[in-house]
Amino acid sequence: MLASRQQSFAACAGHRGEPVSQTVTARLTRPLVPVGNLFAFALEVFRAMFTRPFQWRELSDQAWFVTRVSLLPAMAITIPFGAVLSLQIGSLFNQLGARSFTGAAAVTGIVQQAAPVATVVIVAGAAGTAVAADLGSRKIREELDALQVLGISPIQRLVVPRVLAMAGVAVLLNAVATAVGTAGAYSFNVLVQGGSPGAYVSAFTALAQLPDLWVGELKAFVFGLIAGIVAAYQGVNAKGGPRGVGDGVNQSVVVSFVLLFIANTIITAVYFQIVPPKGL
Repeated sequence: MLASRQQSFAACAGHRGEPVSQTVTARLTRPLVPVGNLFAFALEVFRAMFTRPFQWRELSDQAWFVTRVSLLPAMAITIPFGAVLSLQIGSLFNQLGARSFTGAAAVTGIVQQAAPVATVVIVAGAAGTAVAADLGSRKIREELDALQVLGISPIQRLVVPRVLAMAGVAVLLNAVATAVGTAGAYSFNVLVQGGSPGAYVSAFTALAQLPDLWVGELKAFVFGLIAGIVAAYQGVNAKGGPRGVGDGVNQSVVVSFVLLFIANTIITAVYFQIVPPKGL
């Protein structure tokens, strides 16, 4: 049976005039084509960022839109993150007899991991879907093609301001989310678990360091760029009418989340190699 399948596969390939090896290679590399297209689109966006004239008004409008739809959800989602970290770490450290280090572990986790991830998840989920839907609607209405006919680059005119707006607002929202998450972790540890306020603060200042904040801001900026590029790519390449726009929006969320967590792992690993943890 296996030999007959191989013969039929070879016959189909030979009927199309293609060698069997080329057909197998094409099937194996087919999933990599969207990855290459996304990478090429990202390079084109980066090149257009330094092309004049820059659309400052569009950037301002998009930054305000991203802030308006992401600020309150980012703050709301960071409070449970801080509470869960504080409760879990506090319970574990209490069993180990190291309750005084709860503040350092909880706040460091919020600054380095929880706040950037929570912030950009909201930015990608709220603003990214709106960007993908907007550009996808323009695509199916042939507005992007009309801009190209007029000699205007859709990437420079529409994509670059949206990508930079998502990246810049993500940095600002990360600072707000970090403050809110830290306050939430402190409140839960002191009020719910009966921890000492002085021990919480002293442990945090003993183990935390300023680069922890900088790497959190860097993560937010990189995550915002990734989410903006993926959302714009799905919108610009939308096909198949309104259904294609909806599919592009769904794909932008899934792809953004996957790339965000991959980028978070890489940045965290590099950070710990460059900046050693602070000891007591």
